[in-house]
Amino acid sequence: MASATKAVTTRVTTSVTTKQHSTARLPRAQRREQIVRAAATVLLSGGYDGTSMEDVARAAGVTRLIVYRIFESKEALYLAVLTAVLDDLSARFDAGPTHRRSDAGPTHPRDEVAAGSESVAARLLGVARRHPDGFRLLWRHASNQAEFSELYALFASAATDYAAGLIAEVSSEPTMLRWAAESVVSHVYESICLWLDRGEVALDGQFLRMLEDGVRAMVIAWTRAG
Repeated sequence: MASATKAVTTRVTTSVTTKQHSTARLPRAQRREQIVRAAATVLLSGGYDGTSMEDVARAAGVTRLIVYRIFESKEALYLAVLTAVLDDLSARFDAGPTHRRSDAGPTHPRDEVAAGSESVAARLLGVARRHPDGFRLLWRHASNQAEFSELYALFASAATDYAAGLIAEVSSEPTMLRWAAESVVSHVYESICLWLDRGEVALDGQFLRMLEDGVRAMVIAWTRAG
C-alpha cells in the first residue's frame, strides 16, 4: 500500500519546500513534531482555508516566526501532517499481509482484514491513536483539498488494492471485487474515525473485536453470494 503513495508524496514535496532550521529551545525534530501535531488539530477543526499559520503557532505554543523557520507555507505544513500518517502506515504495511498459522491451521486471507492482534484493523487503529487528528484529516478531508487530491487518490487506491488482495475470493468479476474492496476500506477507515470521535482508549479492544467480527461476516456473506 505504501509504495504508490510514496511516489505521489515525492512529487507533491518537490513543489512544497520545508525549511531545515534549528530552534534554540528544542531540537528541530521535536519542535517539528510539536508543530505538526498542533497543525493537525487546528486544520481538522478549522479547515485548510480557515486556518492560518498564526493559529498553528498559537496552538503549538510558539511564535509564528518559529513555524515559518521550519515550514515555508501552510501547504508545506499540511503536507507534513499527511506525510506523518502515511509514513506510519508505510511502516506498518510495507511487509504486506501476514498469513499467520495457529493450532487450527493457516489463517484465511480474509481474516487478515479482521482477526488477530496483528490484523489490519488493529494496525490501523494503532496508527490512528498515534496520529488521531492527522488520521481523520487524511481520510475525511484531504480528498477535498485540491493541492492534495492526487496524494489522497493514490493512498485510497493503494489501500483498495491491498484489501482486494485479501478478499480476492469474494468475486472473480473485477468490478465486483473492486467495489467490495473499496467498501471494506471505507467501512474500516470511517469506523476508526468514528471511534476516535467518540470512543475511549480503554474500550479499544472491544471496538476492534466488534469491527473485526463485522468485517469478517460481511466478507463471508459476499463470498457466498458471489
